[in-house]
Formats: sequence, structure tokens, C-alpha cells
Amino acid sequence: MNKYQSEEVKASFSFSLPIQVRFSDIDGYMHVNNGIYFNYLEHGRAAFLYQACGWDVMKVGTVVANINIDYRLPIHMLDRPEVFVKCSNIGNSSFVLEQVIMGETEKGDLRIFAQASTTMVAVDMKTMSPVRIPEEYASKLRD
Repeated sequence: MNKYQSEEVKASFSFSLPIQVRFSDIDGYMHVNNGIYFNYLEHGRAAFLYQACGWDVMKVGTVVANINIDYRLPIHMLDRPEVFVKCSNIGNSSFVLEQVIMGETEKGDLRIFAQASTTMVAVDMKTMSPVRIPEEYASKLRD
């Protein structure tokens, strides 16, 4: 996995989604619990597929086959994270999304909090079997 720098994220990711840090996300160490990062990434992926690709998951679903995450900095209550998403590879039924959680800290510094590489698989919603990624979505993933 490429170790992104903030300038590279701003230049090479065209999709981002602001994330609201909720009080319930904070653990006893006074930062966002590591498990919550997966929720942030999932929210960003879902928004990316729907908003950027027009993906109708009720026709062709998607499931996570693999996810790798590098935690880089804790997120605190007053930080303002965003999830950045782009597609880095497309196969027949699978595709890889690169995701970066980046934003301003309470002090106003731009920081990368975490990054992930997520392999998704397109599936038939009735059988949950892998299917070829429809071209209408594949072309938008390539953009």
C-alpha cells in the first residue's frame, strides 16, 4: 500500500466525504476507537459507489473481500476528518478502493489519520455469487 502524503491525496483523489465525529465514537483514551475507523471507511465507500458511480446496490451488490488499514494518527472529538476514496484497480468481478481518512486537527493542521486498501466484489443480490462488474459502473470506477 502506498503511504500517502496529504498533498498527494488532495491532488489524486477526486471524491471525499466529511465525517462527523460523534461522542459515542470516543473511547476511554479520549480518541476515536480503532474499530470506528471501519465505520468511517464503510460510509465513505458507500457514498462513493452511490454518488460517484451511480451504483444501484439493490441490483448488483458489493461485499468486502479484504481490507488493510494503516493507522497513522488518533482522531479526537474536535478534529474534522474526511474520507477520500478512489479506485486503483478493476478486475472482472472485483475492484480495489484506496481510502484515506484525512482532515484538520483541532489546531487546524492537515493530517492523515489512516489509510486503507479495500478489495470489493460485485455480487448478484439473489445468490450472493460474484458477478462481472457492469460496464456502466466499471467506466465510472476508471474515471
